[in-house]
Amino acid sequence: MKLDLVNEKGLVLLGCGKMGSAMLQGWLREGLRADAVWVNDPNPSDWLKAQGVHLNAALPPSPAIVLVAVKPQMMAAALPSLQAMGNGATLFLSVAAGTSIGYFETVLGEQTPIVRAMPNTPAAVSRGITAIVGNAQSTEAHLALAEALLSSVGEVVRLDTEHQINAVTGLSGSGPAYVFHLIEAMGAAGEAQGLAPDLAMRLARATVSGAGELAHQAPETAEQLRINVTSPGGTTAAGLAVLMDPETGFPDLLGRAVAAATARAEELGK
Repeated sequence: MKLDLVNEKGLVLLGCGKMGSAMLQGWLREGLRADAVWVNDPNPSDWLKAQGVHLNAALPPSPAIVLVAVKPQMMAAALPSLQAMGNGATLFLSVAAGTSIGYFETVLGEQTPIVRAMPNTPAAVSRGITAIVGNAQSTEAHLALAEALLSSVGEVVRLDTEHQINAVTGLSGSGPAYVFHLIEAMGAAGEAQGLAPDLAMRLARATVSGAGELAHQAPETAEQLRINVTSPGGTTAAGLAVLMDPETGFPDLLGRAVAAATARAEELGK
């Protein structure tokens, strides 16, 4: 990742919780200098305090990038403090859920380059996936800079329109929780079949994480990987007959779950 511009002009983090810390850790690992980072956070972690960054100090007048990672309910109080950096060369990169590009333009100015991003929590182990979309002022260079920074914690995809952010939120933003609940349910199901609780949960966690890694590394599609495991008339086929039922199985259930999360994202963004 090319960090020369950021090391020269600086990077500001507005909020540095779990997501901001995961990103900062990745950037420092890839060559971002600690003295080129300014963090504004009212409750800095012990880890953050030990990194050597400028913490709750006076900010540079025109940093290369500002990462906005505060909680949505704190946005109205926090963002106006950066108005002086708007309508300039500084790129604002937001990972704040439910806050539209239009809101940023209203507070910072319509000429401000803004990229909105939707990451997910596996970024904490550098296995996230983040979707990005920029406003009219965001050039290819701005998008490339955002992509380079966000790629330190996983994959990055570009969206055509901001409206797609809500669907991304419903699928990959909220998706890790769906998988964690799958692990819970698998563990409970194993326990119901006579396994000890600890053993059932260990089997469930390892199965889901292993299958996820196989899906990540294998060239085959998810459909083909499923077929590879399924012998005709075997045990997996019996289980899949339940899970793939069009009315009560995964397709309908997950479709409704993603739709509900997408609809809620739309409501929160209004």
